[in-house]
Amino acid sequence: MAKITKKAFGELSNGRRITLYTLENGSGMQLSVMDYGARVQSILVPDREGKSIDVALGYEDLKSYEADDKYLGAIVGRWAGRIAFGDLPIEDEKYVLECNEGRNHLHGGSLGGYDKKVWTAEEKDGALRLTYMSPAGEGGYPGDLKIAVTYALSEKNEFVISYEAEANGDTVCNLTQNTHFNLEGFSSGPVLDQKLCIFAEKYTPTDNEMIPDGRILLVEGTPLDFREMKEIGERIDAPFSQMRWAGGYDHNFVLDQTPAEEEAKELGLGEDASCPVDYAKLHKLAHAYADRTGIHMYAYTTQPGVQFYSGNHLDGVLAGKAGAAFTPRTGFALDAQNFPDAVHHANFPQPILRSGKKWHAQTVYVFRADR
Repeated sequence: MAKITKKAFGELSNGRRITLYTLENGSGMQLSVMDYGARVQSILVPDREGKSIDVALGYEDLKSYEADDKYLGAIVGRWAGRIAFGDLPIEDEKYVLECNEGRNHLHGGSLGGYDKKVWTAEEKDGALRLTYMSPAGEGGYPGDLKIAVTYALSEKNEFVISYEAEANGDTVCNLTQNTHFNLEGFSSGPVLDQKLCIFAEKYTPTDNEMIPDGRILLVEGTPLDFREMKEIGERIDAPFSQMRWAGGYDHNFVLDQTPAEEEAKELGLGEDASCPVDYAKLHKLAHAYADRTGIHMYAYTTQPGVQFYSGNHLDGVLAGKAGAAFTPRTGFALDAQNFPDAVHHANFPQPILRSGKKWHAQTVYVFRADR
C-alpha cells in the first residue's frame, strides 16, 4: 500500500488553499498530485542506474498552474478533445459550448474546464480519491455531473487512474488525464529520440482545424504508423497534410483492443493486493522507451482511443520545475479517451451519458527500467 503525505502548495488568487499529495511505494516511485485540477505535478521513477527521474512536465508554484493554458497534468473534461463549432447535439436538443480554440471547443473550455477547478481530496486505502460536482450549465453542458477520479500507486510501479461519473440529466462524459511525459526527465529537452509503439492500426483523420472528418483510415503507409517501435521524431516533419496541420502529432488513434492480460502477466502486474487491477478488462495502449535512461512506460486502458500529442504548442512562456523551458516537443501525451468530435459522427463510439446512469473508465501507466 502506498504511503501518502501532504503539504501546502500555496494559495490561489482567490485565497483558496491548495494541497499537494505525494504517493510513495517501496519500489522507488513517487507520484505527486494536487487538488487544483486534480493535476499530476511530478512522477519520480528509477532509471537503469537506480537514480530517480521526474518524467512529468509541471511547475514548482501554484501561480504558474493558474496561468497555465496547456492543461499540464490535469484532468480535462467534461469533454476531452475537440467539438466542432462548440455545437453539442443530444437527442433533439442542441447546446452551445464555449469556443476556446478558434471556432471550436477544446477540453471543456477555458471557463468550465476541470483543469481550473478545486477538487475535494480524500485518502482512501492508500489511494487518493478526488471528487468534483460539475453543475448543469458549466461550460454550456447540460446536467449535473458528479465525478470521482482515483489515483493509486502499486508496488509494481503501476500508476492507476480510475474514473467514475454519474449525471442527473442526459449529457456527455469524456474525461482524460493529460500528463505530458519525458522519459529522460522533464528538463532534458525534446522527446524526438524517444521511442513509441501505439497498438492501433487505424486513426481518425482531421481537417486543418484538427476536427475529425468522420473517416477511419489505416495508419499503414503514413507517418502515423507506430505499430512497431519508432522514434517520435523519425517522421514528425514529413510532408503529409495531417502532420503539417497539427505541427507534429495531435491525432486520435483507434485502439486495436489487443488484450493486456498476457503482457501484464509477463511483467508481473496485477499482483499487488493493495492496488488491484483486473488486466482482463484492459487492452494495450502504448509502449514508450528512452535509451538514455532505460525507462519503459507501458500503458493500458478501457477507452476506445488515444490522443497522441507531441507537445507541438508548448511555448516555454512559463518556467517549469527547476526553471525548465517547456518548448515545442519537450513532452508527449498519451490521453486515453473517446474519439474527438464523436457527437457529430455516428460511426464513432458515442459518449452520451444518460440521466441516472454511471460511467466508468480506467487507464494504467506502468514504469520499468532496464537493468
